[in-house]
Amino acid sequence: MNKIYNPDRKDWLSILKRPTQTVSDIEDVVNEVFAKVEMEGDSVLMEYTQKFDGVTLKSLQVSESEIAEAADLVGQELKTAIALAKRNIEAFHKAQETDKVEVETTNGVLCWQEKRPIQKVGLYIPGGSAPLFSTILMLAVPANISGCSEIVLCTPPNKEGKVHPAILYTASLCGVTQIYKVGGIQAIAGMTFGTESISKVYKIFGPGNQYVTVAKQIATKHGVAIDMPAGPSELLVMADDTANAAFVASDLLSQAEHGADSQVILVSTSKKMIDDVEKEVENQLEQLPRKDIATQAIENSKLIFVDQEQIAIDLINEYGPEHYILCVEKEEEYLNQIMNAGSVFIGNYTPESAGDYASGTNHTLPTNGYAKQYSGVNLDSFKKSMTFQKITEEGIKEIGKAIEVMADAEGLQAHKNAVTLRLKSLKD
Repeated sequence: MNKIYNPDRKDWLSILKRPTQTVSDIEDVVNEVFAKVEMEGDSVLMEYTQKFDGVTLKSLQVSESEIAEAADLVGQELKTAIALAKRNIEAFHKAQETDKVEVETTNGVLCWQEKRPIQKVGLYIPGGSAPLFSTILMLAVPANISGCSEIVLCTPPNKEGKVHPAILYTASLCGVTQIYKVGGIQAIAGMTFGTESISKVYKIFGPGNQYVTVAKQIATKHGVAIDMPAGPSELLVMADDTANAAFVASDLLSQAEHGADSQVILVSTSKKMIDDVEKEVENQLEQLPRKDIATQAIENSKLIFVDQEQIAIDLINEYGPEHYILCVEKEEEYLNQIMNAGSVFIGNYTPESAGDYASGTNHTLPTNGYAKQYSGVNLDSFKKSMTFQKITEEGIKEIGKAIEVMADAEGLQAHKNAVTLRLKSLKD
């Protein structure tokens, strides 16, 4: 890993740069796929599936018999673990329900806000070297709690044209209504435009590689909302001498194994901690089945020493990590000042993987610095707020004159007339 000591603030931008391509590098490819899917529908989806996944499909949709077969292939131990995670995720997201907000702003003017579910949502679930069935829990559970009527899931098939059994089992358990064997850019395009098989959705959720991330951003140009620009995974650990170096190394590697374009960073006020973690990373890396992937990610990663706590806090906020692990003596000082992070994990016994699977918080989080302006997925991600108002005769008398004056000042006579006619009727 790259060691950096007391970097100058003017160098932070280059030091903290993510190992990702820009939208412009990928946009032309995405636009080409989108145009073909919009014009040709299912046929081009099958062509791309044959080209990129190496399998020729007879049907894009997963059948009921495939779902039933998958349930038999998932072991009881995993089913029990999934059930525990589902309970915790449901508990945390149900707690985010809010009541209707109702206010009489003026006598006779009643305003209120209610939330309604997004009717049709699309979930993208990566299925390559790591079939992320846990992401289905994170997305389908709050979608169901919110009351979304259509939950469409797209995931790439394997070389045999099958979807990983754990993905199908979890999708069925969590109430997904349609499952399709299609991945990558073409999956996002399919959910954006709709095809003969795939329903057009109103909002797309889920992580993916850089191509999927850009595809989601392009989808917004075609009237489809997205959860956030969630790309390659990243983790920043802030640790001092109270941290356990072995634990820190394990957390760094847990994210490094996601993909070669993942990034992990350790920030520390202790040179000894940096040296100890580096050794632990080397030792633990040798034991990992995904060593080759993790090794490439480690090349993108940094060990950064700073000699002042405030500098560390400022640097972390500048980076805006997707996942932020905090293992320091002055815990409250850091927590009170963290402004930019997707999800925060506190203390030696709170691994990031707890949030990935079973603690209850959502693991679909903003990456690439978007934690500065985006929230992670939550219950409200699957809803939209609608405002209502009802004005009585007394109410229109109370605010009518103000509306007339303001509309007149903006030169919008029809706006003024809509009030003037009502006020006049009350005098007749």
